[in-house]
Amino acid sequence: MFDHLFTNAVGADGAPLELAVASGRFAAIGPALPRIDGVQQIDLGGQLVLPGLVDGHIHLDKSFVGDRWHPHRPARTLRERLAIEKQELAVSPSIVERADALVAQAAGFGTVAMRSHVDVDATTGLDNLHAVNAVRERWRGTVDIELVAFPQAGVLSCPGTAQVLDAAMREGAQVVGGIDPDTLDRDSTGQLDVVFGIAGRYAAKVDIHLHEPGLGGIEQLRRIAERSRALGMQGRVAVSHAYALGEVGQAQLERIATMLADAGVAIMTNAPGDRPFPPVRYLRAAGVEVFLGNDNIRDAWWPYGNGDMLQRAMLLGYRCGFHADEELCMALEMASGAGARVIGLQGHGLAVGNEATFLVLDAPNAAAAVAGVPCRRRIVRRGQWAVDATAS
Repeated sequence: MFDHLFTNAVGADGAPLELAVASGRFAAIGPALPRIDGVQQIDLGGQLVLPGLVDGHIHLDKSFVGDRWHPHRPARTLRERLAIEKQELAVSPSIVERADALVAQAAGFGTVAMRSHVDVDATTGLDNLHAVNAVRERWRGTVDIELVAFPQAGVLSCPGTAQVLDAAMREGAQVVGGIDPDTLDRDSTGQLDVVFGIAGRYAAKVDIHLHEPGLGGIEQLRRIAERSRALGMQGRVAVSHAYALGEVGQAQLERIATMLADAGVAIMTNAPGDRPFPPVRYLRAAGVEVFLGNDNIRDAWWPYGNGDMLQRAMLLGYRCGFHADEELCMALEMASGAGARVIGLQGHGLAVGNEATFLVLDAPNAAAAVAGVPCRRRIVRRGQWAVDATAS
């Protein structure tokens, strides 16, 4: 027996679709489901239904969403940027207030899960992690938030940070972060020893920010892939950004793509606006899991972003030159299913037995939704209407 039946919808391919819900889960999905006396029918008016969106990379502790506008301040070096960030955050509302505002905004656009990198180091300690963890608990059941202990200032170059990373795993983080082992710590082997060592002790995942360019960046990816495979961590390691994949020739790309696929190392991109980035189509065809995230949103690093993963899928398609429906749907999948797989989100997507959570948009199909990014969208969570959201 169904609790209710959503009728007169279309699926990603534009074909008719109906969804039956029982106890908050999909009980049946098809083009024309049987009508049963006493079951409430909800007419979706020919609108598109899509799975919930997943943000594979966000920084909830850094954003100024929920605060006044902060004009961007230029910086010449990473250390200068970090100093500016500390100054700006010191005169902003609490992390809890700002992170809560950003999660609410993202949830209104249809995000159901996210991986948030949270700064932890010897100077910050675990304060940011505790604050974001409080927000995570507040949104539990609506937005699943996976936490990465992220050593923004380096692991070895900021003495004591390795111990703080270890403590972060005991305090609720699920993923060990790293960043630019050579250019920031000047010791690739040392940083990777720490990061993978902690991950091994806590059976945790790994997600490493990698901005290192060219062949040096490719060499770093090789080291990460080799460790992942040797330690049996296939499917549990991701590299964020990996700009080098978009900066080398075809021969180097082919070799490293094979290594990444064999080692089960995923790649996150946010389609950055001013530099090369991983060649999405090639990597996915080679068997590499490539997923999408917003990264920084309105913070000391840049002023852009609103938390909308559908808009991020459009930006990816725009930058990659995606025109065909199949390519636009690939961008959407990177903002939904791929991210869900990386963070281990169970029961995600439009399938019988999964949680009946989905978006309802005014678009004829998924490709049109990515290309046009409809502002008005409604959200069904566990079979019930949730917040009515209008993007701004």
